[in-house]
Amino acid sequence: METYSRRWFLGAGATALVSAAGLTACGSGGPGGSDGTLTAFVYGDDAAKVQAKAVSRFNSSAAARETKGSLKLERVPGAEYPAKLRTAMGSPNAPDVFFNWGGGSIKAYQEAGQILDLTGTIADDPVLKNGFLPSVLAAGALGGRAYGIPMRGMQPVILFYDKTLFAEHGLQPPATWDHLLDNNAKLKKAGITPFALGGADIWPELMWLEYLVDRIGGPQVFDRVKNGDPSGWGDPAVLKAARTVRELVDDGAFGKGFSSVAYTNGGAPAALAKGKAAMHLMGSWEYSTQLGKFPDFTRKRLGWCPFPAFDGGAGDIRDVVGNPTNYWSVNTRTRNKDTALAFLRTCASEQYARELIANGDVPATANAEKLLDASPSPEFARFQYRMVREAPAFTLSWDQAVDPDSATPMLTEVNKLFVGKSSPEEFVAALKKLT
Repeated sequence: METYSRRWFLGAGATALVSAAGLTACGSGGPGGSDGTLTAFVYGDDAAKVQAKAVSRFNSSAAARETKGSLKLERVPGAEYPAKLRTAMGSPNAPDVFFNWGGGSIKAYQEAGQILDLTGTIADDPVLKNGFLPSVLAAGALGGRAYGIPMRGMQPVILFYDKTLFAEHGLQPPATWDHLLDNNAKLKKAGITPFALGGADIWPELMWLEYLVDRIGGPQVFDRVKNGDPSGWGDPAVLKAARTVRELVDDGAFGKGFSSVAYTNGGAPAALAKGKAAMHLMGSWEYSTQLGKFPDFTRKRLGWCPFPAFDGGAGDIRDVVGNPTNYWSVNTRTRNKDTALAFLRTCASEQYARELIANGDVPATANAEKLLDASPSPEFARFQYRMVREAPAFTLSWDQAVDPDSATPMLTEVNKLFVGKSSPEEFVAALKKLT
């Protein structure tokens, strides 16, 4: 199963995806073939085999016959996906249904009136309304309106730790921020770096700010930014989070060389597995990364827990940040909306959930927990599923949620904060200038 490479393409894809220019519809017709065949674009990685099976199954189903349509899946190579989708959406050959990341990745299409508002459809359809975890369904929305249906596995950010190191030093997983700082002090005294961090990639640094802003100010702080209000960056919680990051860096929580350590080359995972660092804040794909590279460590020593509560903060310790899932969206110009919606309903089925689980994913469907014994890693899969199921809010990774033109400048400012090239106040001022 792909791990950090997939995460990188997700972030890079959202960053490079679209601008509003050139997205107006061309021609008077709509997508879809004259024979009733609809086209579905999917990100063409290994996981697309699950969607291929779903399309094949749907095409032979009663729902396809009743709606007088079928689907043709078009796998688009990952690196080419954002550009090809953008070009296609501005042409008469646009897909009827297409894979996306929610948030900023669809904002330009939503503003151009090119994707179907599914809010009413979901509310009126028990299969769609009750078929998915509410926090994941909501995470793909824009301005409180739903434009996507979950169609892949969940990828929350989780705090991983070395159970053996913790036991040796009498530590418990941190439930509060003061607890975390106390653990840090004890670990540093023992000559152990508290946290591995792949700062060379920048996006692992972003995870710290995402959780801190949530825990300090609640999910509504970033919701303002996600929904197009850059003044949300001026919320006191953002400045407090930035100052807390600087305190962690200055206190040696990430060691001295974190800015030259990468996740994508395995450096940060190795620091955890080899006992050089005690903890690692990372997406759920960290489990499969560790299992592939350090199987003995994973089976005997790897632990996991939620990000701690911040003392006096407004956020809920059950809130989650990360990549809720990927979504199917529907082109407003599709010639057969009934077929498209019928296909979307299949994503809530038990059969579809089983196939995602067999691929190593944890589905966002409401029926998935009872199926997780078939997961390659049942204990971890159940933790991940319950974490998301019980989350009052699931905040989409900032670099995927913001306007695509703002993602790279935002990451640049994140890195400047972590390496000391800007102060927390300068960091906030720079973000407020982003559109």
